[in-house]
Amino acid sequence: MLYLVKYTGPFGFIKPWTAVRDSETYSQQFLTPSIVAGIERKLFPELLQNDDGEIKKIVGHRLSYKQISQQQEQTQPRGWNEKGTKKNKSYERPYAILMRGVFIEPVLFLAFENKEDAETAAKQHICLCRNEDILYPDETILEVSQEEFDTNEELFPGFELVFERNEQSFLVGYNRFKENEAMHGYLKVVGTPVKSNY
Repeated sequence: MLYLVKYTGPFGFIKPWTAVRDSETYSQQFLTPSIVAGIERKLFPELLQNDDGEIKKIVGHRLSYKQISQQQEQTQPRGWNEKGTKKNKSYERPYAILMRGVFIEPVLFLAFENKEDAETAAKQHICLCRNEDILYPDETILEVSQEEFDTNEELFPGFELVFERNEQSFLVGYNRFKENEAMHGYLKVVGTPVKSNY
């Protein structure tokens, strides 16, 4: 039996792990192992002691959203540019505009194996990646079987990266706690993750 906590919010962005300084970036549509571990450490800070980067309490998740909205974001580099002559120097930090494809109304289900963990999670907010993308929990904890969570396209549509290595898996990052060991997963799609009805 799984205990599900549903999180919702107005918008969200997941930075793809390969995107460093891309001028146009769409939100990644799945959570990587390090993102799930980060959410878990926020919900259960006691896991930070002797942290090995492994996911201990969240046994599954599902992410869906209404659409991706193009938003502009103004940035400045950290360093300063020196201009002018020796006697007439000035320093400046130029501005740049980034385009971000951001989720509108994301819905995230987190699955736990025991009810106490789900109850703890249902009392706290989370962030997908950026700390301004706050998702709030639904107070109701859903109790479902693994089979229903994996097959009910009406209630639990979405993208889920399953953290296993098989012939469908692809590289999703590196575990800095384990000498940068490669992390793999395969994408499971249930139902229609991008909602078409408003």
